[in-house]
Amino acid sequence: MLWGIAIADTRVPRHESAEVEVAWTRLTCRVDGKQTVLNEDYGKVRGGLYRRHPWFGTDEHAPMPMEHDLESNAVSLRVGQDASYVWHFWAASPRATLPPGKIEGCTVKMRIKISPGALLQVGFDYWRNTTVACGAGGNNHEAGASGWYFPSADWQEAEFSDIGRQ
Repeated sequence: MLWGIAIADTRVPRHESAEVEVAWTRLTCRVDGKQTVLNEDYGKVRGGLYRRHPWFGTDEHAPMPMEHDLESNAVSLRVGQDASYVWHFWAASPRATLPPGKIEGCTVKMRIKISPGALLQVGFDYWRNTTVACGAGGNNHEAGASGWYFPSADWQEAEFSDIGRQ
């Protein structure tokens, strides 16, 4: 399952107006040398507001407010509205099952726009079972995470892959 985390960068003046826009998300995996799309969503995500101090202190979370921007067909996360939370989101589509074969790794990509005062990171988790809840018996394992993506006046592509990692 692909995921993203967005936060307000409280070191930046006027971070209260910071937002992250997500136009699309995609998770692909290379299996037996072929790319397979597992999730691909446009203008939709799911998620919650998680504790920032300590970082993801518990799995308890509040609903994450989202607005749909009709002009850009993107979800807008106004992270500056409450800098005490990690705005954690994931694919709108359900967890997909990896096809059988030799798994070489996976890649998450997102088309995003980050305003001044916001930061974004992307990654994904491997799940042993597509229906068991998070954390139940070690069901999910984080594949890793990207570095932080910074504000830009333009749309950018955020990416993380575990293909070729040792």
